[in-house]
Amino acid sequence: MGYFEELTIKTDTQGMYNITKEITGTVKRSGISEGIAIVFCPHTTAGITMNENTDPNVGHDLLFGMAHAFPDHAQFTHSEGNSFAHLRSSMVGCEVILIVEDNWPKLGVCQNVFLLEFDGPRTRSFYVKILEG
Repeated sequence: MGYFEELTIKTDTQGMYNITKEITGTVKRSGISEGIAIVFCPHTTAGITMNENTDPNVGHDLLFGMAHAFPDHAQFTHSEGNSFAHLRSSMVGCEVILIVEDNWPKLGVCQNVFLLEFDGPRTRSFYVKILEG
């Protein structure tokens, strides 16, 4: 048993989108006070990560670093022309697992959960599954 929600976010461009508030709302609506929450992104050119929420330069630096580690190359052969976005998504991953305690996701003081858009603008879905335990 558990609780599930599918949520959406509209991205304007490549970027780091804070989805912590949406996850917290889902956890509260679930009524589950102890367990885990799995946050999953079903897209191959986006990712999910946890990182610092207090300095917006962290997001800028993360995306800057990824652009240098995985730049667009003329040699890529993927027909949609977004191989760099697939590479970045694969390196970041598509999920995070959060501890739920007292009907609230347990995060560090500076931690938030972000959807990373590598190929926007798009309308992105992400799933939150809360398991009691």
